[in-house]
Amino acid sequence: MKLITSYTSPFGRKVRIVLAEKCIEYQIIEDNPSAAGSNIPELNPLGKVPILMVDDGRTLYDSRVIVDFLDHSTPVGKLIPNEQRQAINVKRREALADGISDAAVLIRQESLRPAQQQSQEWVAHQQAKIERGLASIAAELDEKKWWGSEQFSLADIALGCTLAYLDFRLPKQGWHANYPNLLHFYNQIAERPSFIETSPPLI
Repeated sequence: MKLITSYTSPFGRKVRIVLAEKCIEYQIIEDNPSAAGSNIPELNPLGKVPILMVDDGRTLYDSRVIVDFLDHSTPVGKLIPNEQRQAINVKRREALADGISDAAVLIRQESLRPAQQQSQEWVAHQQAKIERGLASIAAELDEKKWWGSEQFSLADIALGCTLAYLDFRLPKQGWHANYPNLLHFYNQIAERPSFIETSPPLI
């Protein structure tokens, strides 16, 4: 398998962590959708990463489809429960964490536009999504070790990637002080080898 992604993408990192947790071998190909000459639009009409090229010739996207495929590919390190209600609960939480990352990516992209073209109203709209999402997650997590279920799951991976991306791209966001239980969760999950190995470059 080949994974086409950007090293700074929180969604690409989520897939890479799932691959590591499930001990699946793959080749990584770095590509940036915004770079001139990128091949990504030819592989994904939406022009986004990550993209997984499967050995049978299929091309899979987006990250939620990819991780679902990977978790069903091998029973090793099961990350989505088999029971339907529990699985839906984990996937719903993955979607919430991914939504926060989406908003953070949009804020980051807006910050790269010329200053006179930036919309503070748009940024505030995205920031509100982040705040509501974090508050909801913090309330659900409470003092529990894991967010998705009693065991480490895909929901926890998605949340860890989201919190890391906020630190990476929006360091002034301030979630550390506002949500100490999320900070405790993040400090714990950041020690896993799969998270250490997939840390984004310091750019």
